[in-house]
Amino acid sequence: MSTPSLTHVGADGQAHMVDVGDKAETVRIAVAEGYIRMRPETLDLILKGNAKKGDVLATARLAGIMAAKQTANLIPLCHPLMLSKVSVDITADETLPGLRVEAMAKLTGRTGVEMEALTAASVACLTIYDMAKAADREMEIGGIRLAQKSGGRSGDYVRKESQG
Repeated sequence: MSTPSLTHVGADGQAHMVDVGDKAETVRIAVAEGYIRMRPETLDLILKGNAKKGDVLATARLAGIMAAKQTANLIPLCHPLMLSKVSVDITADETLPGLRVEAMAKLTGRTGVEMEALTAASVACLTIYDMAKAADREMEIGGIRLAQKSGGRSGDYVRKESQG
């Protein structure tokens, strides 16, 4: 097994955008996850649709999708990608208490979509926070991470442990 190395740093230590021109086009899918922990009353407020700013879940889903499409504008060395699908699913988890976010990004191309999925999950969580902060400033965003990916030269990856 080869020693892991940073792909965006040259031998001279300078950051650069990776040349993916010689890579084969394959279907690539990435799923990222995160959560936002909140007071039970805040979760109830969101689920009942009584937040002052409107439909928190629909707005967070839309924000996540929009964010995935803007990843190359936010992360300096990311390639601009022609995404074929982005989805953001948000589910209540009474045990947190809070909301779990799962974002999926897909394309057929020469580079992966992990950053797009991670950006979608992050911005969806941030949007939930923004829309509910008037009711609960103690909310906590956490667990933003890659859950799985498929396609490309490095092969498939599935996270082994479950999210806490």
